[in-house]
Amino acid sequence: MSELISKSEISFPTDYGSIMERVNRINPVQYGKTRNFVDGAVTYLSPYISRGVISTKQVKDIVLAKGYHSAAIDKFLQELAWREYFQRVWQAKGDELFKDLKQPQPDVLHDTMPTAIATAETGIAAIDKSIKEFYETGYLHNHVRMYVASITCNIGKAHWPAPAQWMYYHLLDGDLASNTCSWQWVAGAFSSKKYYCNQENINRYTHSFQQNTFLDAPTEILSQAPIPEALKATTNLNLTTPLPSLLKPVIDTTKPTLIYNSYNLDPLWRKDEDANRVLLLEPSHFQKHPVSEKVIEFIIALSRNIANVRIWVGEIGELGALYKTSELGPLGIISKEHPAFIHYPGQKDAREWMYPGVTGYFGSFFSYWKKCEKQRQ
Repeated sequence: MSELISKSEISFPTDYGSIMERVNRINPVQYGKTRNFVDGAVTYLSPYISRGVISTKQVKDIVLAKGYHSAAIDKFLQELAWREYFQRVWQAKGDELFKDLKQPQPDVLHDTMPTAIATAETGIAAIDKSIKEFYETGYLHNHVRMYVASITCNIGKAHWPAPAQWMYYHLLDGDLASNTCSWQWVAGAFSSKKYYCNQENINRYTHSFQQNTFLDAPTEILSQAPIPEALKATTNLNLTTPLPSLLKPVIDTTKPTLIYNSYNLDPLWRKDEDANRVLLLEPSHFQKHPVSEKVIEFIIALSRNIANVRIWVGEIGELGALYKTSELGPLGIISKEHPAFIHYPGQKDAREWMYPGVTGYFGSFFSYWKKCEKQRQ
């Protein structure tokens, strides 16, 4: 296997060749053994999967083509499948995704953001360091995301929506389904119990040695503890998306228009067709689900892998109106199916799924995975 990416070298190139190099050097066995450690053999592919540059099926097929038996890389395949599971939840639940899914989050005392999380001043050294790096890189290790959510919701008693929005705002791999469901899973709104971390667990997986913090106790004690002083101060978020100011491109309505967006940046999609190619950045979408300037720049940079793509900052209705007098009519607008963009008119292509036959709502990943296993190679 090729040399893995070290934590000190975390970066996210945006050219397609570099992305595929990263896919080809996955070590799924090492991933399964070490993924929970902050310096484990994680793939750093999540921004490209979330943004639709590559698909979970594509990654699975490339890995299996190297000769791995699916049973030997079960944990790796499961983690890919978690992404599909969350997308299926969103498909089934629609906007209900953004409310407590199974039951009200227990023990909520406020619906704002703990200031110490936002400013990286919790006093938990490994967490504060990770949050600072998060602001710099747009990436947060998955285990650390769970720690942050647990500290915020279960120790700090915050309702999950505002903190989840804060994290999504900064994530290069921002996936509304994965982020929202994961926060709810940790907070006990989409799971049978809340997830608690403590200092011992954090020390183990971050290679730290801190003691005498508000987390330095068994989890059964933490679950009964009052809010620590460090997490009492809260702040209201004011998150806005800085969209670029651009003239709208001229669209040839004798040809179809392929719509790309923040969740579909696949350079191989219909790549040989004669069509307009538009990266659509809808102000209404980003007003509802704001992202940072770093994220917008990342999305635009990834779009440059798409030949002749042009950027349209505006609403889909404006594009659709152009086809009212075209012979193509509404079918002149073509996109990929996605719950965030069900309002798009025209044709909708299916996405590439690892397990396309496993559809509908499942109340747990375990029940979903049982169905997926029947389709495994």
